[in-house]
Amino acid sequence: MQIRVKCGCGDGKCLEWAIIELQGVVESQSTGAGQINGLEIGRLCCSSSSSQTNYTFTVGYHELSGTRVELKKPLLVLQKKVATSSTMLPQFSDSPPVELEVIGIIRQKILFKNRPKALTSRAQSKEKRTS
Repeated sequence: MQIRVKCGCGDGKCLEWAIIELQGVVESQSTGAGQINGLEIGRLCCSSSSSQTNYTFTVGYHELSGTRVELKKPLLVLQKKVATSSTMLPQFSDSPPVELEVIGIIRQKILFKNRPKALTSRAQSKEKRTS
C-alpha cells in the first residue's frame, strides 16, 4: 500500500510544535475514563534569562523545572486523510486510498528530568503564638 505525504502549508510555513517529556506517570482524576480531549493537565510557564530559557510545569500541588532541548532529527505531525480522486494512485486492495498531510513540525522538546517540588496549599505564617 502506498501512502502519499503532502504539505499544503507551503515551504517553511508549517506550525512549530514541541514535545513535553516527563519522568514518571501523570494520572487523571477526571470521571470520564479514557477521555483526554479538553483535559487540563497543568500550567506551563516560560521564563527567559540571557543564557537559557527555563520552564515550569505546575500539576496540582507539584512543580517541575525543565529546559528546552533541540531534537537531533525533526519529527513531522501528520493527519490521515482519504485521498481525493485527483490525487488517487492505482489501488491493489479494497481499502480507500489514504494520504498523510503535514500539519506541524517538531524540532524541540521541553525536558523535565528532575523530581517535582511539592507546593503548599497556603502560605506558612511565621508568627509565634503566646499562650
